[in-house]
Amino acid sequence: MKALIKIKKLLNDNSLDAYIIPKNDEFFGEYAFPNRLKTATNFSGSAGFALITKLTNYLFVDGRYLIQSKIECGKNFKIVEIPYSYPKNILNYNKIKKIGYDPKLFTSLTLERYFGYKFQLISVKENFVDSFILEKKKKIKSFFKIEDKVVGEKVASKINRLHKILKKKGSSNIFISAPENVAWLLNIRGNDNPNSPIPNSRLILDKYKNIFFFCDLKKIKNIRKKIKYKKIKFLNFNQFFDVVSNLNQKNFAIDKLTCSVYFQSLIESRFNINLYEDPIYHLKSIKNKIEIQNMKLAHIKDGAALTKFLFWIKQKKNFGFDELFLEKKLESFRKKNKDYIFPSFETIAGSGPNSAIIHYRSSKKTNRKIKKNDIFLCDSGGQYKYGTTDVTRTVCFRKPTERIRNIFTSVLKGHIAVVTNDLNKIKRGDLIDKKARAPLAKMNLDYGHGTGHGVGFFSNVHEGPQALSKFNSVELKEGMIVSNEPGYYEEGKFGIRIENLIYIEKHRNKLKFRNLTMAPIDKDLINNKLLSSSEKKYLFNYNFEVYKNIYKYLNKNERNWLINSI
Repeated sequence: MKALIKIKKLLNDNSLDAYIIPKNDEFFGEYAFPNRLKTATNFSGSAGFALITKLTNYLFVDGRYLIQSKIECGKNFKIVEIPYSYPKNILNYNKIKKIGYDPKLFTSLTLERYFGYKFQLISVKENFVDSFILEKKKKIKSFFKIEDKVVGEKVASKINRLHKILKKKGSSNIFISAPENVAWLLNIRGNDNPNSPIPNSRLILDKYKNIFFFCDLKKIKNIRKKIKYKKIKFLNFNQFFDVVSNLNQKNFAIDKLTCSVYFQSLIESRFNINLYEDPIYHLKSIKNKIEIQNMKLAHIKDGAALTKFLFWIKQKKNFGFDELFLEKKLESFRKKNKDYIFPSFETIAGSGPNSAIIHYRSSKKTNRKIKKNDIFLCDSGGQYKYGTTDVTRTVCFRKPTERIRNIFTSVLKGHIAVVTNDLNKIKRGDLIDKKARAPLAKMNLDYGHGTGHGVGFFSNVHEGPQALSKFNSVELKEGMIVSNEPGYYEEGKFGIRIENLIYIEKHRNKLKFRNLTMAPIDKDLINNKLLSSSEKKYLFNYNFEVYKNIYKYLNKNERNWLINSI
């Protein structure tokens, strides 16, 4: 690859032994622009990082991307699975000592996790990839305000809640470096990122509840007056250090997850640093009743669109269509809703062996036609004006083999085990994750991803701090939303995943998971002999609930099909 040749030349020019390239951009969002990692490696996944040395190229990815990364860049890169190995675990210090990095793209915490303390990390002013990147600059699109009645809380109320937390922690100021948290605090959204309505912006909240809002000022002409908070100043990004220099309080809180080394060094030059996780992550993870109500509406509308698609695709006349066509077809059903904006992530529409690639993305090179014997996995979602959706359904077109039905049923049993989990006894994501894997474990099978991730409200489809995974022990609370998506993937053959979004409700003083997603689960893939009576009852009740919520959006044929699916 030409990119690798150029980077290795820059290593020599700068007397470095290695250079590290993350997926994220300077705003630390999932959907980076420019995508430096893809430019340098050809890897198109949503998470990972590369380390280029003079002799060896490493690509670090989690279990979701092991197959995909081997296909896309296995010839030029050694693939390493995280979090089981990091550069500090595999690099020879005698050969690699000086490692270059862009200080705007890394936090001090990330560098410590990757390299420990034995390597010499050197901040490089000019990003190595930027010198030859081809991505064009985006057109300027305005930010927009979302109404208080949609989010259920005014800006001033949110600022007061955050300010109270800061006082308890002994911080005079806080730098909100994560744009998603700025969006939540000011009830604004934007068009800076594909699939995510997050406005690229940052802010400082001081001791006196003054807000210093940093952004491209051309993007906020329409919303200045709509942000009904008197103590706010609108500033360009290049005014950041001037503001910091004029603040007088002693302690400055910064987010350990998204405050880059660059900004940390600017603030550290004048203040004592309180380095901890931005409290907004937790605040926005707990949705209020209005947000839950609107999320329900989004999922009903989205479920109707997906059900129409599932009915359509199950008809025999549709064989011969390819993955890219089906992706567009599903999108066409969603677009019929005037409140639909765009996909919440790039649709995964994989058939046959492609369905085994966990985060598969169909392209002209990989696109294949649907065959009658295929397993078809479709993971998709939408951004609506009042919510975010994410749902996966796996379907078949002919009676599958007993083994496939047994595996699908085990995945379903894990899925049911999650949503019926007693949250009054087990509240931690890592413990619930174990319950989801248990049915597959009886077959000596497993899957290489977490069982569920947090989800934002008309925001990022992946949101923390909560998750259902081996590595997440955050206590689940009322109002939190997570995905429930156990699966199984057999390389080169097939993939299975069942995903609903679920939220936590307090009912009669007890916490319970409730389904947000409203779309039928394909019964043709189930071995009923493996389901208990309670699991059969759950499945019937769920599919019936789907029917009750979406039938009025379906035509006669679609309704009849859905009734028969119950």
